[in-house]
Amino acid sequence: MRPTGPLGANRRASAVFAAVTAALLAVGTSGCGPADPASDAQASPSAPASASAGVIGVRDPWVKAADKGMTAAFGTLVNDSDADVTLTGATTAVSALELHEMTMQDGKMVMRQKQGGIVIRAKGTHVLEPGGDHLMLMDLRQPVRAGDEVTVTLTFADGRTQQFTAVAKPFTGAQESYAPGHGAPMPDTSGQPTTGPAS
Repeated sequence: MRPTGPLGANRRASAVFAAVTAALLAVGTSGCGPADPASDAQASPSAPASASAGVIGVRDPWVKAADKGMTAAFGTLVNDSDADVTLTGATTAVSALELHEMTMQDGKMVMRQKQGGIVIRAKGTHVLEPGGDHLMLMDLRQPVRAGDEVTVTLTFADGRTQQFTAVAKPFTGAQESYAPGHGAPMPDTSGQPTTGPAS
């Protein structure tokens, strides 16, 4: 026989309260797990897309548009970690790719493969730019036209890899030519008039 009166009402209220509490605890516990990656992504909207691999960030990446031959990719490499990171290589589907630098040799600006890779200092940045370090796309297998997106895979000294996507855009600069030949004399690629040796 079910109890009636104030005592029965209290027991029924206690049972309902216990059931609701158990349901809320179950929902709250399931929300703490990693089963909802979308929630994790929304929790840190300021994180750059390229940081998903946990190596470096790549800010403002772009590729110089070119129909054939060679071109280059640029951007700013950002290392938010407490240790230096060394970029040792890169690949892309549209061409072979090498790490290059521009340097003065015998009073002339020359382009050559960067030995030892590119070091991005802890809590620092390293700029890839015309007239400086860059990712050299060699022997293009297809035209890279303005607006195209080129995916680049970076390889680091510790074996980690990460991808980023760069958008192609036209760039005339000083009418530079990414021609074959490491160490061959190269025109100034900064887009600024050259009045003397680069510093």
